[in-house]
Amino acid sequence: MDEEVIPILRVENAAAAVTWYERLGFAAQWEHRFEPGLPAFVEVARGGVRLFLSEHKGDARPDTLVYLRVRDVEAIASEFGVQAKDAPWAREIELRDPDGNRLRIGTPTE
Repeated sequence: MDEEVIPILRVENAAAAVTWYERLGFAAQWEHRFEPGLPAFVEVARGGVRLFLSEHKGDARPDTLVYLRVRDVEAIASEFGVQAKDAPWAREIELRDPDGNRLRIGTPTE
């Protein structure tokens, strides 16, 4: 097993959040509920990158910032209708998911 860090993001509606993250190239891996009708906890993945999306009130807070390093930020910028900007370390965009979590997404400059 490779060691890794998996950020947990608080969401109100896991199904809606998964749909939004699919636009970023993530796919749902699994969902857990202790019982039907209780809050969902979902894993989404894009290649080797994983995020946990949690409806549980004690997990994380909205307005969290996660940095994603990707191969082609321009494709994501186009999908969301935003313009990428140059920083000294990468070409970047910043998005907010439907729950207010911030994602800074960049392709490193050479």
